[in-house]
Amino acid sequence: MCPGVGAATCPGVRAASSANMDIGVERWAANGLLPNHDVSGMLRLRSPGPATSETMSEHLFPRDEYFMRLALREAERAMEHEDVPIGAVVAHGGELIAAAHNERELRQDPTAHAEIIALREAARALGTWRVLDAVLYVTLEPCAMCAGAIVLARVPRVVFGARDPKAGACGSVLDVLAEPRLNHRPEVAPGLLAGECGELLSAFFASRR
Repeated sequence: MCPGVGAATCPGVRAASSANMDIGVERWAANGLLPNHDVSGMLRLRSPGPATSETMSEHLFPRDEYFMRLALREAERAMEHEDVPIGAVVAHGGELIAAAHNERELRQDPTAHAEIIALREAARALGTWRVLDAVLYVTLEPCAMCAGAIVLARVPRVVFGARDPKAGACGSVLDVLAEPRLNHRPEVAPGLLAGECGELLSAFFASRR
């Protein structure tokens, strides 16, 4: 079963019609970026060693790459306003319900990370703060703030791209998502399209030196 979507295969993505839907998802639909895809089989990501958030989920599905590429496109949009290129999307029941990118510089808001904005959008779309039966895809390992928001939103599965050795809270600096004392521990699949996600960040910072 595809984790977080509650079906043996992930159904095709359909543009959401909710009145609460943010322009992020509507933009993908308008640009024809939400075709139907069939999912079969899975890719296995092996992570030896003690149990951490990285080893809580060993499975990546072909569908995961599709959603991560949508997150990468969101990350590219962050550079339009000089923000660090990080993007996030949320899929629920095989349907894209939220798409966001880092807007910290744009809003002059220290909490305006891609994951936070995407989770708020997903909650509006679902009409509840519990973002259940969903998968959060983000191009960079979540920080402590975003990892905490993931736990509080009860997101069941997280897929991220590049690691963040200075602020990552999914195993790099902290491992919030695997903390046994917390009341929710999502499955985590790290490293998807890590090279592409990392290259986008490296190019951004190189251009500013």
